[in-house]
Amino acid sequence: MKKIMLPVLITLVLLVIVSCDNEKATDFIIQLIGLENKNIQLVDQSIEANTCHIQLKRKKHACPQCKTRTDRIKDYRIHMFQHLKTAEKRIIIHYRKRRYICPCGKSFDEKNQGIVQPYQRFSVAWHQAALLHSMTSPSFTYTAKAFGTSTSKVIRLFDARTTAFIIPPSQLPKIIAIDEFKGDTDKGKFQLIIADPITRRPIDILENRSMKTIQQYLRERGQQVEMVTMDLSQAFKSAVQKSLGKPVIIADSFHFSRYIYWALSKVRIRVQEQFHPYDRKRCKRIRGLLYKRKRALTPAEKIRIQHYLDLHRDLQTAYDIKEAYQAWFDTNKRKERRDVRQTLHDFYQLVRDTHLPEFIKAIGTLERWETEIINAFIYPHLSNGFVEGINNRTKVIKRTSYGFKNFSRFRAKILAQHFIKDFDISVG
Repeated sequence: MKKIMLPVLITLVLLVIVSCDNEKATDFIIQLIGLENKNIQLVDQSIEANTCHIQLKRKKHACPQCKTRTDRIKDYRIHMFQHLKTAEKRIIIHYRKRRYICPCGKSFDEKNQGIVQPYQRFSVAWHQAALLHSMTSPSFTYTAKAFGTSTSKVIRLFDARTTAFIIPPSQLPKIIAIDEFKGDTDKGKFQLIIADPITRRPIDILENRSMKTIQQYLRERGQQVEMVTMDLSQAFKSAVQKSLGKPVIIADSFHFSRYIYWALSKVRIRVQEQFHPYDRKRCKRIRGLLYKRKRALTPAEKIRIQHYLDLHRDLQTAYDIKEAYQAWFDTNKRKERRDVRQTLHDFYQLVRDTHLPEFIKAIGTLERWETEIINAFIYPHLSNGFVEGINNRTKVIKRTSYGFKNFSRFRAKILAQHFIKDFDISVG
């Protein structure tokens, strides 16, 4: 059945061969398989059998030993290799390769203008396409199936051609962002990413998140670094300060804001234990509405929330604190912001007056990171939001590949994907 149902494109090729003269048909087939401008002659037009027999036009070649130019042929050898697919059919090329002999006695192969390398079973174009596909594909196995080869072949190709991504940069830019992600490689459970907030691309991946590793890396390459964005990790902060002196550290707004929302959830969990079983079960489902700004709620949502706020005074107080924080945050994020430090201290006092332990603990964290939080409003265009997007893409790569144990290969895969993601690649 498969032999009868030829692809449409192959059928068109055969019609062209029948209807056109031999020279035009040959040129058409050569262009179809992507070997035009290679000085190629088509020996056999058996493309419906997925094979092409080709040879190069005879011309003089320089002897690699004495540099004498000669076109004296010693013999022919057949080099069979796989080329790129045509109409979703793999093309096997039988290349009739000439061997020349020089008057000095040296015999050598003709130069094939980058069609195939010696002793290779795949063409140069196939290697290039497979490499680009391996950088963007979900896994190496997926590339191997698409290109008709083994997974180990794709991995060897990827490892050999991506050494440029393994070499760390000599110097970091003036502004960097750092964050951790779970990689589960042979170098450790967690890895550290260093990214550029301006270009929004990863700069490098560190093998682990230890302070010693971070300090050594920043001391070697961070002479120009002036600003660093990060989450509220004391280990990262200490490592940056010890290795870079006194750079401007900017706390990511999402990471310090969530302490307020966590405090609200802790109050809800504490007080809902005193509710009637009916209300307790449904109170668990309103967390998203409690986080939402009050002005963005619909009338029905306001009624639903108010029902639970009326059941306990602490929950009403916690909700009011959350609204006060959101008002402070929105006001200071706008261009016409007020004194950030003073208004933040006013918010601290508001929390202390309520005596809610969950929020008092939360503002203790904000106080320890006060300078870095204020920097987030001074430089509102800098955050770690894009790094979270990079980490999400990294998790997808790891999940679709069922994990990477080789850290160097995992690092090269991450950096390569972001390096070529904007390229228009259509191969295979």
